[in-house]
Amino acid sequence: MIKTLENKRFHKGISPIRILPLGFLCVALLGALLLMLPIASHGEPLSFFDALFTATSASCVTGLVVVDTGTHFTLFGQIVILVLIQLGGLGFMTAATLLFRATRKRISLRSRMTLAESFGEDRLQGVIRLCMSAVKYTFIIEGCGAALLCLRFVPDFGPRGIWMGIFHSVSAFCNAGFDLMGNFASLTRYVGDPLVNFTIMALIITGGLGFSVIVELREHKRFSKLSMHAKLVLTATGVLLMSGMVLFLLFEAGNPATMGGLTPPQKLLAALFQSVTCRTAGFNTIPQETLTDASKFLSSILMIIGGGPAGTAGGIKVTSVAVLLLTAHACIRNHRDTEVFGRRLSAISVRRALCLALIAVLVLFAALIGITFAEQHAHANLNFLDFFFEATSALGTVGLTAGLTAAASTFTRAILCALMYLGRAGIMTIALAIGGRTEEPAIRYPEGNILIG
Repeated sequence: MIKTLENKRFHKGISPIRILPLGFLCVALLGALLLMLPIASHGEPLSFFDALFTATSASCVTGLVVVDTGTHFTLFGQIVILVLIQLGGLGFMTAATLLFRATRKRISLRSRMTLAESFGEDRLQGVIRLCMSAVKYTFIIEGCGAALLCLRFVPDFGPRGIWMGIFHSVSAFCNAGFDLMGNFASLTRYVGDPLVNFTIMALIITGGLGFSVIVELREHKRFSKLSMHAKLVLTATGVLLMSGMVLFLLFEAGNPATMGGLTPPQKLLAALFQSVTCRTAGFNTIPQETLTDASKFLSSILMIIGGGPAGTAGGIKVTSVAVLLLTAHACIRNHRDTEVFGRRLSAISVRRALCLALIAVLVLFAALIGITFAEQHAHANLNFLDFFFEATSALGTVGLTAGLTAAASTFTRAILCALMYLGRAGIMTIALAIGGRTEEPAIRYPEGNILIG
């Protein structure tokens, strides 16, 4: 009843679900204009398209770059990128709400609806409290991460290490993957460093859980007290991280171009980091171009799955994949309902998960056709799996690269830019925004059957 009244009230203006993709677009455009300024770059300023690509990658917390962040941009340019990352991670509506609270302005019902949509909440009650908790925990976690990283970066880089600690902490928690190490090296120099690895991994995992799960974990110490959503996110995340680590260790332990020269503990650490970073982070401690084909394919699967909803991670989300697998299990066992943790999933949740996965696959296939057409004869050292790797990295807002982005044509970069935007703004959100208001049909047709399989 409440949603019906809200729809009637706002149907003449821009609906809340349409504000989110428009907001991300505006943030990216503003960021591009700032990155084009001469003060933002060492030497030649960025062209509009390169600036737009970089701003889109930052605001969509992806990490794919066309120029090296650490060497091309001045401190001003790096600050612009960091602000875009923070806005992309928290969401521009969260930043707007924080500004309204600071200036003691009233938060309208439309703004509350949009904020609820950005957090994936069906209810307006408590959404402001959730928003403020998300901001508080974000700054606390990022601050702790920056302090730990400074313990390593200050001895290595001197006073600049403080800025590097802050930048990489925000970039890791927001699952952005931008780094300041220079020469597109990411964190390869720290492949065997436990402090840097575990700090970055903790930030990535925490940001990828989703703000509602972080708040629940703070309020409820026991797993049994958590909601079904939080239990599913934590369980699916743990399974994917551990299985990914084991498989990467199996595929890369003997590869001299990646882990072959590492000690056994370093191999274990590198395999775990690769499993974590593929969950939409974008940092890497081993070269991605020289991964085995099996590892590239596994990385692509993990990238398209992503992390938890309503957080800083991208992908189609672990909950969507878990719902599809649970539904398949129920279908195989001839069960009517999809069940998990003693609860029955709603039909709308199953339908949304199926719709999201299908649209994501169709978008990915369309992008791959375009990329393959544009690049198949331009790069002798890249194959279809590398194109697939790059496309899933963009759509999953990960930022790992097999070497295509920096050398790609303008047409391919435009496709990657569109994929990053779709991945962060939300495929389902954009689909619903295009589809318009939800209306119950006046007629419900008789049920019919078709043959399946």
